[in-house]
Amino acid sequence: MLPNRLNAVVLSLILCLLFPPFSLGIRSFPIFPAAAANGLPGFTEAPEYRNGEFCPGSGNRISFLSCDPSLVHIAMTLDSGYLRGSIAAVHSVLRHSSCPENVFFHFISAEFDPVSPRILNRLVQSTFPSLNFKVYIFREDTVINLISSSIRQALENPLNYARNYLGDMLDPCVDRVIYLDSDIIVVDDIHKLWNVSLTGTRVIGAPEYCHANFTKYFTDEFWSDPLLARVFSSRKPCYFNTGVMIMDLVRWREGNYKKKIEAWMELQKNKRIYELGSLPPFLLVFGGNVEAIDHRWNQHGLGGDNVNGVCRSLHPGPVSLLHWSGKGKPWPHLVHHHNGAKEEDQNWSFSSSILVGYAHDLL
Repeated sequence: MLPNRLNAVVLSLILCLLFPPFSLGIRSFPIFPAAAANGLPGFTEAPEYRNGEFCPGSGNRISFLSCDPSLVHIAMTLDSGYLRGSIAAVHSVLRHSSCPENVFFHFISAEFDPVSPRILNRLVQSTFPSLNFKVYIFREDTVINLISSSIRQALENPLNYARNYLGDMLDPCVDRVIYLDSDIIVVDDIHKLWNVSLTGTRVIGAPEYCHANFTKYFTDEFWSDPLLARVFSSRKPCYFNTGVMIMDLVRWREGNYKKKIEAWMELQKNKRIYELGSLPPFLLVFGGNVEAIDHRWNQHGLGGDNVNGVCRSLHPGPVSLLHWSGKGKPWPHLVHHHNGAKEEDQNWSFSSSILVGYAHDLL
C-alpha cells in the first residue's frame, strides 16, 4: 500500500478540494450556461502567470503561434470525463514553470464527446485567459476499428489512442512534444523535462522500469509464437508508462511509427497477443529503444486498486510529477452535503492552485 507520505498527499488533496481554506488570489469564475447545461463544474480563474526577464520572447505579450521555436509543446487529451484532472494538470504546469508564457498546450478532444469540443475550448479559455493553446478534433473512426477488447472497458476509449496520431494532428512545424496524461500533477519546472535530449536515433523518451516483469504485458500465445517473440531478440526491453513521454515528431513522421503501431493493433484483432489496450503496441515498437528519463518525472501507480490491496511500489528519491494511473483518481467523485444529504457535486468551484500547492508542500 502507499506509504504514509503519499497517503497524506492524497488525503490532503481531496480535503483541500472539498474545503478550500483560502483563494490564493484567484477570482471565482461563474460557469457559463452551456457548460452548466452539460453538467460541467465551474472552475476558478487562474492567475496570469508571466515570464521572467530571461525567458525567450518574454517581451512579447501577443499570444504565441505554435511554430515559435521558443515554445515548450505539451499534448494532452481533453474530455468531459477527465476535465477536472486536466484543469488541475495545466495549472500545475504553469505554476511551476520558469517561463509559463512559453508553454503551448495542444488539447486533443474526441469528436463525439458528450460535451462538444467547442464548449471544452471555451471552458479552458475562461479558466486560463492567457493560456497559449489549441484544440484538435480527434475523429474516433480513425482508430475505432483497430481497438480490441481490454481487461478494463476504460482502456477501450478511442481517445487513449490519440497519442499515436500526434505526428499527423499537430502542425508540421511542431517537431517535438511532451505527451502527458490528464491524471497528473507537475511539481517541478516542465522546462527541465523539455530539455532532456533524445540521443542517437531514439524517437521517444520516458522513465523506464526494468525491474518489472516485462513478459506479463503479453499473452502466452504471443511468447509461444517464435516469430512474434523474436521481435525482442535484439533488444533488452523494459516497461515504460506512456502517460509521460517526450516525442521527436520529426523522427516519428519519418519512421512512419503510426503505421507500425497500427500493424500490431491489426494483428491483435486476429490473434490475442495482449490484454492492456493502448500500452502494449508502444512496448512492441519502442521497448528496448527508449531514452531513459529520471524516474522523478513519473511517480505513477497512484490511485491503485485499494479495494483489492493492489498498489504499485513507489520509486525512491525526489518526485517531479505525480501520476494517478490507477483506477482511483482524486477528483472524479467529490461530494458535498446539502440539507443533510450526500450529493455528487456537479457545479463545484475550486482553486487548482490549492491542490498543486498541497502536493508541492507535502512532498
